[in-house]
Amino acid sequence: MLASIAQIVHLRHMKIADADILIIPGYQGSPKGHWQHGWAQKMPTAQIVEQDNWDKPDLQSWVENVHQAVLMSTRPVVFVGHSLGVTTIAHVAERLTDSKVAGALLVAAPDLDQKKGIPKQIKGFAPIPHNPLPFPSSFIASANDPFCSVEAAAEMASAWGSAFNVPGELGHVNPASGFGAWPEGLMAFANLMKKL
Repeated sequence: MLASIAQIVHLRHMKIADADILIIPGYQGSPKGHWQHGWAQKMPTAQIVEQDNWDKPDLQSWVENVHQAVLMSTRPVVFVGHSLGVTTIAHVAERLTDSKVAGALLVAAPDLDQKKGIPKQIKGFAPIPHNPLPFPSSFIASANDPFCSVEAAAEMASAWGSAFNVPGELGHVNPASGFGAWPEGLMAFANLMKKL
């Protein structure tokens, strides 16, 4: 399925080649087997934005690295964020002063206001920005994400002005939840690209 990413997006009348796809992983990164890792390998204009330490996230460092990746991009940027990567994108959005970012696919953002279940290593990313994002976005949440309730996800999506979708019980939409290539996510990405 991943081999046909470019074909899928082309059928949607939008070319991946028209954008720099910046993939923003969350806490502990997106190792081999994670859908973000697979997408980065298969999309010709995609890259994972690397962080200094995936296991000890630092808000300022992560935001700066993503912001620099945006500034270095030569085409319109489309973010693909997962988990703490989504929170990072929301923080980066507060720094953006131009329209270089064309859109974002946001997947399984954590609710950092939860009192339990959130790793202490990521608490420094709170509070979550609640300003509207200055670009179109699509937020995919899971009905049984251990790190975020549907209600909290809906609140974030509403604050950010994101299209909101809960396609079912997907866990945290990671390999531990059984997600490798995640073709349904790929279709959601293609739909977002079509709208940009």
